[in-house]
Amino acid sequence: MRVLFCGDVVGRAGRRAVLDHIPEIRRRLDLDVVVVNGENAAHGYGITADICRKFFDAGIDVITGGNHSWDRREIVPFIDADIRLLRPLNYPEGTPGWGAAIYPLRDGRSIMVFQVMGRLFMDPLDDPFAAADRALLNHRVGQSVDCIIVDVHAEATSEKASMGVFLDGRVSLVAGTHTHVPTADGRILPGGTAYITDIGMCGDYDSVIGMNKEQAVARFIRKIPTGRLEPAEGDGTLSAVFLETDPDSGLARTFAPLRLGGRLPEVWPA
Repeated sequence: MRVLFCGDVVGRAGRRAVLDHIPEIRRRLDLDVVVVNGENAAHGYGITADICRKFFDAGIDVITGGNHSWDRREIVPFIDADIRLLRPLNYPEGTPGWGAAIYPLRDGRSIMVFQVMGRLFMDPLDDPFAAADRALLNHRVGQSVDCIIVDVHAEATSEKASMGVFLDGRVSLVAGTHTHVPTADGRILPGGTAYITDIGMCGDYDSVIGMNKEQAVARFIRKIPTGRLEPAEGDGTLSAVFLETDPDSGLARTFAPLRLGGRLPEVWPA
């Protein structure tokens, strides 16, 4: 299976990068599934039903969320009705929506996607490691499903790396989101799981993690309220990772970064 996972989409610049490039990337890499983290897609805070529909129309199959999943109140009925929009699995029981789902492909194969949110320097949610264990209780990669993708939405690199080790050999990919900076540690772990601490963002890199740089710097040097940060709206870069799985085991066979457009150097999988 050939999968593309795009990092956090930040504001209009990120949406443009995704909508402009995904159709071409799907054709060029002959992708089976595209996953996007969309929790910052609506002007940097949350996502709307209209943005979700535009993403689906452009060829995105699954959208994951994060700590900004609920910033747009109008998304609640949509997230409760459309299983293609996920939120972190380790929210308390009774939270609207799904944290994990299995998606059938037209050729009879299936992919499972789930998201957990870290607890270090984040909201005090339920244990993400126990939540991941529960999600995998009745599913084995290469057996009940052909591919399993995990979005670890967390601040601390140590927590993301620990999740990678914890799930090594049990899932196809553990990919970190939330910090908006692409890391250089993408690799296939000893057990066969692809791992990266952070995919990076889809957005304008002439910024501070996607936000207006003057506003962001002012917060650090003045230490007085400056209002809500606004997304930078220059040329957006699409930051993603490409995964190809082994058809028998469902574990990673090829794993590489993909970056296109904007200010970062262009990178395509070999």
